[in-house]
Amino acid sequence: MDASETQPSDTPDLPQRKVDSLLQHYGLSHEHPINELIHFFAIPAIMLSLTGLLFALHPLAALLSIAVSMVYYARLSWPFTVCMLLVWSVLLALVDALQVQGLLVPVSLLIFVVAWVFQFIGHHLEGKKPSFFEDVQYLLVGPLFVLSKAFERMGVRW
Repeated sequence: MDASETQPSDTPDLPQRKVDSLLQHYGLSHEHPINELIHFFAIPAIMLSLTGLLFALHPLAALLSIAVSMVYYARLSWPFTVCMLLVWSVLLALVDALQVQGLLVPVSLLIFVVAWVFQFIGHHLEGKKPSFFEDVQYLLVGPLFVLSKAFERMGVRW
């Protein structure tokens, strides 16, 4: 995705926002359609699994990690922040359901491993290393990449 795709067409001279720059850079290693498709499923799965594993350690660990990510998102984009709050709410409800069933740890571990295997298969197809190998903040940008694609399809500006 280039800068012209992330800027409104009627304001081409606006400086690029940090969120646009991050998404543009992230997108450079996610251009292969299969890799992109894998990420649409694997990133939410990894978010669920990590939230589940942190929750299993202690519920406050999960909530603290979510709070830190929300501060990061709030500094980048309010539309993304609102959507991520909704996403985290759904993920926490799923984590709670798994906890009640006594399946939280095994299911979270399984999802974590399978999702990361698929992520690396996608990057092998892409021929490019994952962005977070350069900078760990891209672990938080990945969910925004998925949201940005959904927003683009709906015509929503972030």
